[in-house]
Amino acid sequence: MFIEFFYLLRQHQVKISIKEWLDLIKALDGGLCGPGLLDFYHLCRSILVKSEVDYDKFDLAFAEYFNDLESPFDIPEEVWKWLNGGEKSKEELYDKIDPNAPRYQLEELKQMLEQRLEEQRSCHRGGNYWIGTGGTSVLGHGGYAEQGIRVGGESRYRSALQVANSRAFRDFRQDNIIDTRQFQVALRKLRQYSATVEAQRTELDVDGTIRETTDNGGFLKLVFEKPRKNTVKLLLLFDSDGSMLRYSKLCSALFQAVHKANHFSDLKVYYFHNCIYEHLYTTPYCIRGEWESTEKILNTLGSEYRVIFIGDGAMSPTELLRPGGNCIIGLYNELPGIYWLQRIRDKYPHHIWLNPIEESDWDYAFGHMTIGAIRELFPMYELSLEGIEKGIKKLLVNR
Repeated sequence: MFIEFFYLLRQHQVKISIKEWLDLIKALDGGLCGPGLLDFYHLCRSILVKSEVDYDKFDLAFAEYFNDLESPFDIPEEVWKWLNGGEKSKEELYDKIDPNAPRYQLEELKQMLEQRLEEQRSCHRGGNYWIGTGGTSVLGHGGYAEQGIRVGGESRYRSALQVANSRAFRDFRQDNIIDTRQFQVALRKLRQYSATVEAQRTELDVDGTIRETTDNGGFLKLVFEKPRKNTVKLLLLFDSDGSMLRYSKLCSALFQAVHKANHFSDLKVYYFHNCIYEHLYTTPYCIRGEWESTEKILNTLGSEYRVIFIGDGAMSPTELLRPGGNCIIGLYNELPGIYWLQRIRDKYPHHIWLNPIEESDWDYAFGHMTIGAIRELFPMYELSLEGIEKGIKKLLVNR
């Protein structure tokens, strides 16, 4: 049953095992699902989805597979005009609701709708028969019939496809491009690498508290740990302008998140355009003179700094591999950009590159040759929540 739905869920990368699918079939056979598609939606999600990060993937697959079951009829334009507005309050309709009103099967409702579309010649509001608004008819919208086919308006009782298409869980996904809040959450992982200072145990150890409470038969047992001192030093290098313009909003959010974070004992931020040459800029505008010598920065900042590059790595091969490849008018680089990238890699053992281009496009996007060359120098991760978490782990382990 629904085997194509099973494979579609897997195509959307929802992690489902055969056992879980058999559990779903068993639940259906046991009568645990109501007759409506919304009932089936909630039953499927409760059995098949193990983590909130897969909710959105499940919703997308569900909406794609079952879309035709709730597709709207071809409603004449005149009917849409009749249905525009005219809702009544619940109080006005309360006395008109018939508790003994007949209940219809879906096929019966479809036949009724087709018949009304052929017969109806005017707007109807507050009635119980025609396609209208604010009444007790099973056809239309804005009324209070317990069942029916909604035509226009907004549903008071949401259908399964409405729930799925709302994509209320899209922010839970780990493969989404991250925003400021999510990046701040990811950066908090740096705290676990901060040094523990000699002091009284004043900070709540959440994991320890959960563990001890469990061992204590469920009775709360608080565990405290010594406070941590921020010891992480971070060097952040942003690619600015050019092909990065399309990602400017994302980079701005990331920049704000880093500056709002309090997880660093020192933070240095510099900018470059496409590739690094003899200078690193102090502003994202990459203006001549608003820079510092790359050589000086390398000599000043110790090897304990963690380095994060933010850039798409997409450029002409000459910009990366040849002297004079600097594309900024009036500037000539004596040394190729890849020389400076190698210097940074050799000086700082902890380094990663975050790329806003989707990882699946790295081998095909414009600039794929230079992206590939940079990947040979630095571990590269997609600038998504999942990518930044992987990058943070790589960044902070011993080389």
